[in-house]
Amino acid sequence: MTLYIASLNSGSNGNCYYIGNDQEAVLIDAGLSCRETEKRMRRLGLPLDRVKAIFISHEHDDHIRGLEILSRRYQLPVYITGPTLEQCRFPPDPERVKSFQAGEAVAIGGLSVLAFSKAHDASDPYSFVVSSPTVRIGVFTDIGVVCDNLVAHFTQCHAAFLETNYDEEMLENGRYPWPLKHRIRGGHGHLSNRQALELFTAYRPPFMSHLLLAHLSQDNNRPELAQALFETQAGGATIIVASRHNESEVYAIDGSYIGAAGPDWNPAGKRHKALIPTKPKKPVVTQISLF
Repeated sequence: MTLYIASLNSGSNGNCYYIGNDQEAVLIDAGLSCRETEKRMRRLGLPLDRVKAIFISHEHDDHIRGLEILSRRYQLPVYITGPTLEQCRFPPDPERVKSFQAGEAVAIGGLSVLAFSKAHDASDPYSFVVSSPTVRIGVFTDIGVVCDNLVAHFTQCHAAFLETNYDEEMLENGRYPWPLKHRIRGGHGHLSNRQALELFTAYRPPFMSHLLLAHLSQDNNRPELAQALFETQAGGATIIVASRHNESEVYAIDGSYIGAAGPDWNPAGKRHKALIPTKPKKPVVTQISLF
């Protein structure tokens, strides 16, 4: 079954990703205002009444800013864990709240949404894979390290939103104070272009047709730089930069693409080598993303 995907916005000013079939859809995060979400979906020809649920990855403002009003106006259930809800500055109405567990798929009509834990400086952060019976889409942003969970799920996806937050040299030489630089690259912040590219080149599945580069920093990255890096290793996959200013196109993912697999890809999603040797100690949680 074909799935249709779009980035409504991707960056520290707001994150929201659309994934759906012909009957129903979900939003991963609601970091745009309700009005802006409506405008962008209207421009894409995506009816909001097709959206049946919102899934929240973590409590930082750029992922929840529009949650309260959007969920109330469209009477949408909000899947969010207890620790995230406790830290949420824009909580949904209590009657809209539903929970989820890592590794337990949630059925939304013909869609299945599976969450897995990740390394990020939030109370209880998750990434998601949204599936039809034949197609799997990953939303992999706000991840501080390429962990085994990420490798296992990335290797199963026909398309993915993958964080390429910063260029390491630009961050090192940029204007950010040292504590913020450390927070971004310290293992519970964000993935660099290099880290994401290593994951993609090593573990790209042969059926991955689209990769959307997501959550680019305004100060420490450039869309053309990230695009060029991944284009050289695309192996036939379509590379798109998800903008921090505008919605993307709607992409139809039907699962029919067959291209070149990464050298370490295997059907079981097992990791062949450590891209990051150790997992850093978890830092103090903060509520507002500054990246």
